Amino acid sequence: MRIAMWSGPRNLSTAMMYSFGARADCAIRDEPFYGAYLSLTGQDHPMAAEIIAAHETDPDVIAEACLAPIPEGTPHLYMKHMPHHMVPGVPRDWAKSCVNVHLIRHPARVIASYGAKRAEMTLEDIGFPQQLSLFDEIGGIVVDSADIRADPARMLSRLCAEIDLPYDPAMLSWPAGGRSEDGVWARHWYGAVHRSTGFAGPEGPLPEIDSPLLPEALEIYEALAAHKLA
Repeated sequence: MRIAMWSGPRNLSTAMMYSFGARADCAIRDEPFYGAYLSLTGQDHPMAAEIIAAHETDPDVIAEACLAPIPEGTPHLYMKHMPHHMVPGVPRDWAKSCVNVHLIRHPARVIASYGAKRAEMTLEDIGFPQQLSLFDEIGGIVVDSADIRADPARMLSRLCAEIDLPYDPAMLSWPAGGRSEDGVWARHWYGAVHRSTGFAGPEGPLPEIDSPLLPEALEIYEALAAHKLA
């Protein structure tokens, strides 16, 4: 099974990758199109030059790799993807051969968390319109990060049942520190996950933010949340 997990940044996506990576039967890949996205768009992201230098930037080569044989001994492949990486020139047909899952998070939390790492942002930087467009195009399963944090065992069991994958309690924990599969950007973005050994507890009250991005992002979030697993 090939699982393509789609989410914007600051959305529990790395913890979910580590969760699936804790399974003995699952290989993982970390944002394989990130280098291509930066190369094609020239976006001024933290560590952009290092990312382009260290990772494949040809989107056709990356797409082929997403469908390449899964490493021996691991019948399943989990790929962490970001919808906003799917810019013009990046193939999408490969995703039709995957089980597609869309991980969502309330935009007030995303904006607050992303803003702590990168002060300026657009709605496209945090991927909300691209995720809705991708969901409309390819469909898939929707799961809310808040529900996972509130009850990881129940929601991961629910997700696994939905995609016809046996649930493995090993998904609830992982060793502290990074993984060999991490992209080079991990040292900028993954600090909290590297200090963790499992999912954090339920989230507290929504942060109070004053952002012009919030109304449109909230509308998109609610449209996706209407399809989420309960």
